[in-house]
Amino acid sequence: MKVAVLGSGLMGKEAARDLVKSEGVQTVGLADIDLVRAQEVCRQLQSEKIQAFCVDAGNREELIKFIGQYDVVINALFYSFNEIVAKAGIETGVGVVDLGGHIGHITDKVLELKEEAAAAHSTIIPDLGVAPGMINILAGYGASKLDKTESIKMYVGGIPVKPEAPLEYNHVFSMEGLFDHYTDPSLIIRNGVKQEVPSLSEVEKIYFEKFGPLEAFHTSGGTSTLSYSYPNLDTLEYKTIRYPGHAAKFQLLVDLNLTRNDYEVEVKGQKVNPREVLLKVLDPIVDLKDKDDAVLLRVIVSGEKNGEKTTFEYEMTTVKDRINNVTAMARATANTISVVAQMIGSGTISKKGVYPPELIVPGKEYIKEMAKREIIITEIEKKEKSPVNV
Repeated sequence: MKVAVLGSGLMGKEAARDLVKSEGVQTVGLADIDLVRAQEVCRQLQSEKIQAFCVDAGNREELIKFIGQYDVVINALFYSFNEIVAKAGIETGVGVVDLGGHIGHITDKVLELKEEAAAAHSTIIPDLGVAPGMINILAGYGASKLDKTESIKMYVGGIPVKPEAPLEYNHVFSMEGLFDHYTDPSLIIRNGVKQEVPSLSEVEKIYFEKFGPLEAFHTSGGTSTLSYSYPNLDTLEYKTIRYPGHAAKFQLLVDLNLTRNDYEVEVKGQKVNPREVLLKVLDPIVDLKDKDDAVLLRVIVSGEKNGEKTTFEYEMTTVKDRINNVTAMARATANTISVVAQMIGSGTISKKGVYPPELIVPGKEYIKEMAKREIIITEIEKKEKSPVNV
């Protein structure tokens, strides 16, 4: 198969790294508006399969001409390009996968293209990161094994292996985005009712082997499309994993109005946004630099199977690849989008249209493919027999 990768940043580079190692991939086209940057990535990957191209994704004709040569496109660009690339995929009949973007309802806009994509024989799957992405696939896999799905609980955290004060956290993606996840309300389903709860709330203890006690709390965006895919759930929630005390520290910053976008104070006659100052102050403190990170994940799907209360629990711990100097978050994210793109290109995923990951990506095959990349996802099935009335 021929695969195009749009964007030669970290995720594009790591997706390309996986593609050139994959037997089923013959050709990889790495496109960037900065040709030199794309060429440098190709030089580092040292594969005859890959070639760099200069493409302006904002230029519709240029984009269509480029992706029309491929079987599937990995969109590793900023989320604002997701709708543009999806429409280009429809015009060319090419499959498209992206890393998601619920800000500005971008993913919703992509999902609205379902009928056009089906008519064009194109398969488009948005939201293929870790959360959303990996957790959706695993939630969908668990739900597919149940006769009735009642509860989906998800926990994910990108954390440093060795935490350091004051926040015991190092960022693996935009701190600005982190602020949004910590301050926007979190959508959940509780007692069968969709509702919003404050982010950073309902802190609970959680344990992972080799990491000791951790905490988990609500953050926005994590439930993604699951509330639409499974509208009859009794329980749906997503929580972020951090080291103990992190939520309380950030809650103080929120309470002090230091994370608000719409707030200014006057300092020596100048209007200042405290959020912008805080971002600048925190950036060197929470920079991961060369430190090791880990991604922890747990998805718990419960319901009924053959008349019994049944739970499927999925768990993953992934750490930094020191040999290639690739963060755990980049490994988990880039390999997920690469694996799913290849499933489209190989025909493993054959449905046409636009689908969220939980409704189209085959979980069993996904787990198997991720294991080949040394990202191990375990599955445990637990049964609880219903009491018998005498």
